[in-house]
Amino acid sequence: MRTKTLLAVFFGAGTVALAAQKIEPLNVKLGLWEMTSVIKTSGELPIPAEYLSKLTPEQRAKMEAAMKAQSAGPAQTHTYKSCLTKEKSDSSLFNDRKECTETILTSSSTKLSLKATCTFEGVTMSGHGEFEAVSTESVKGTIHMTTTGGEHTMNTDASYTGKWIGASCGDVK
Repeated sequence: MRTKTLLAVFFGAGTVALAAQKIEPLNVKLGLWEMTSVIKTSGELPIPAEYLSKLTPEQRAKMEAAMKAQSAGPAQTHTYKSCLTKEKSDSSLFNDRKECTETILTSSSTKLSLKATCTFEGVTMSGHGEFEAVSTESVKGTIHMTTTGGEHTMNTDASYTGKWIGASCGDVK
């Protein structure tokens, strides 16, 4: 899910900000893209106490062990296909969520830099992203996010590269 969220940031950032702050969207082709993400996390993911209270002690221990293992491990690389449609590029990055704010730092048809913060259920996620349309068929970007809540903080660093495959997405959504 985190990867999909980051991908939404990568492709959606230019057009979401366009509506809010009249910026120039990245100049990339619509259609099927192959994306590769490299994601590294450190620290412990804050989970709202309300959610943890609903877990059995065994479920909680299993979840905490899995989160520690993920943050202690090496960066994870994922390659996947994604369809960038006009509708997706025109939709709001945060679906107009009032819990989130974003600030555009720089914007052009080839580069975008932004900050975003979301607060929900006692957890705050803030981040900074740099995105570049290397060409209309090639993109790259980086994201740094910090998620805090209670006594836990998790940092996530991600880098992305993408290449346009074609105008038709087939059955890829």
